[in-house]
Amino acid sequence: MLTEAQAEEMIFGFVILNDWSARDIQQWEYVPLGPFQAKAFATSISPWVVTREALEPFRMQGPVQQPEPLAYLKQVRPNNYDLALDVGLRAGAMNEAKTICSTNFKYMYWSSVQQLVHHASSGCAMNVGDLLGSGTISGPEKHQRGSLLEISWNGTEPVELADGVTRSFLENGDSLVMRGWCQGDGYRV
Repeated sequence: MLTEAQAEEMIFGFVILNDWSARDIQQWEYVPLGPFQAKAFATSISPWVVTREALEPFRMQGPVQQPEPLAYLKQVRPNNYDLALDVGLRAGAMNEAKTICSTNFKYMYWSSVQQLVHHASSGCAMNVGDLLGSGTISGPEKHQRGSLLEISWNGTEPVELADGVTRSFLENGDSLVMRGWCQGDGYRV
């Protein structure tokens, strides 16, 4: 069983990751299987890794966890980060992407450390270079919803872009811009 300290030491760094989901397939297979093939067709990551040490000044406590986590998932120290995240959507005819989500990694209910401890609790061996996704990062406000499915409320509230263009789901020719940063006093990571 991994401890909190061991799990923290195993995390080299962080990337921006998007596991592209085929929501039409996901809705079909969700009952009774859950998301399976809908999550199996693509993943994108940023071309850089930000080390855990570079994020240290931005470490913070995550949300209060109620009910209290099981003993092996309790944390002695803060393991979340004040890490701003923005997503912009550019429809094919647009010149610039419009921000559709502004959220923060601090809203993650389960920290990366807790996720790794839990993942390894079943005996799953972790190896150097393994990549784990955090899951959707959403905040409490509507503009902080972390997926287009959530932002458009499952397609019932289309997102307004420019010149009357709306989106509930991505279409051919659309592109996303994903940004993440921690803001220090006079510097940005």
